[in-house]
Amino acid sequence: METTAERAPRVVAVDYGEVRMGLAGTDALGLLAHPIQTIPARPWLVAAEKIAEVVAARGAGTVVIGLPVRMDGTEGTVAAKVRRFAAELAPHLPAGVEIVFQDEYGSTMAAAEQLRVSGRRSRSHRPVIDQAAAVVILEEWMAARGGAVGGL
Repeated sequence: METTAERAPRVVAVDYGEVRMGLAGTDALGLLAHPIQTIPARPWLVAAEKIAEVVAARGAGTVVIGLPVRMDGTEGTVAAKVRRFAAELAPHLPAGVEIVFQDEYGSTMAAAEQLRVSGRRSRSHRPVIDQAAAVVILEEWMAARGGAVGGL
């Protein structure tokens, strides 16, 4: 009999940034997104290795990377950097892990608003804003798939 964990492998989301990258992940059932950590973005090789370690440790089968798509649907220079980083990350991931992209338009603003509503002052956002943006990216990806990783 197939278990829920087999139907809904964990997912790790990445909010790409030039200075920091926020990571978020699903719970074991693939129902909820949680912040994991913020890592330095440079050098890319070190960031890719750290993300791969997190993916392996969590047993994730998918990495969702936020892709900045313009309002008109086109991709600019930052999206090209994100795609290049994804290509750098891919060989470091465990075998069979899929990389997918999720439009991240407005994710940082949405995360900042959620932190503000929760009572955090904007000065205290910096350490967690990237993680919160990764949570937003992951939640949007999950919602587009029916609300849960396994479509529960």
